[in-house]
Amino acid sequence: MGEVQIGATAVGIKTDSGVVLAAEKRVSYGFYTLSASGRKVFTIDDRLAVASAGIIADMQTLAKILKVNAKAYELDTRKKPTVRAMATLLSAVMFSRKFMPFYAEVMVGGVDEEGPHLYVLDPLGSVLEDNYAALGTGAKISIALLDNRYKPDMTLEDAKKLAVEAIKTAIERDPVSGGGIDLVVISQDGAREEEIKLQLVL
Repeated sequence: MGEVQIGATAVGIKTDSGVVLAAEKRVSYGFYTLSASGRKVFTIDDRLAVASAGIIADMQTLAKILKVNAKAYELDTRKKPTVRAMATLLSAVMFSRKFMPFYAEVMVGGVDEEGPHLYVLDPLGSVLEDNYAALGTGAKISIALLDNRYKPDMTLEDAKKLAVEAIKTAIERDPVSGGGIDLVVISQDGAREEEIKLQLVL
């Protein structure tokens, strides 16, 4: 598979008390901007969410697949699936399409009985667990800030501020990122969605 420009910027940060997933809102194809209000962070249930970078249709499809399977598992077993199980399922779905892959990179984050987890998947379904990650065309910019500022013992609120700053830094320098920021903060208390509007600077 040739190099694919995975437009957008998404960031994930794991702390001792939870996970933050964030992404900017611009929908782009190459350098053509289709919308400034696309959603790239999806809540799967009250303990699990995903953030993506890539083609918006593929992101939405993968999120729907995960949501349906998570709900089916909960109805069948009367308990929520683990974060690892959902990341593994998504990996299998993405790998099954390796000859016509989903053009999306995905982070699966959440909290289960073992604590907070953050998994990163490439378009072919490779799975890596990490403490923080950045995806998309703005990833190189965001990851530099995360490398410098991340601390394992940081609070969830500090992680949220760092995620927002990492996305803002990418938006300032990446032409296909922008439009605002969506984020999900996940803890033992549940998943909380937020939207941050950005002022246009001329």
